Amino acid sequence: IICIGDSENDISMIKYAGLGIAMGNAEDEVKDASKFVTLSNEEDGVSYAIEKFLLKD
Repeated sequence: IICIGDSENDISMIKYAGLGIAMGNAEDEVKDASKFVTLSNEEDGVSYAIEKFLLKD
């Protein structure tokens, strides 16, 4: 399971996931709970994470 979040209410989901990803613009607590921090929402962070983890060769 891969989960991507940016705010405090996403922390439990991120911790539960096999791969918890925080957006670059996420709160610091979310980044600390995550295994990876992607780009911000203004930089297409979700697309970047999908390409990095799901569409890799």
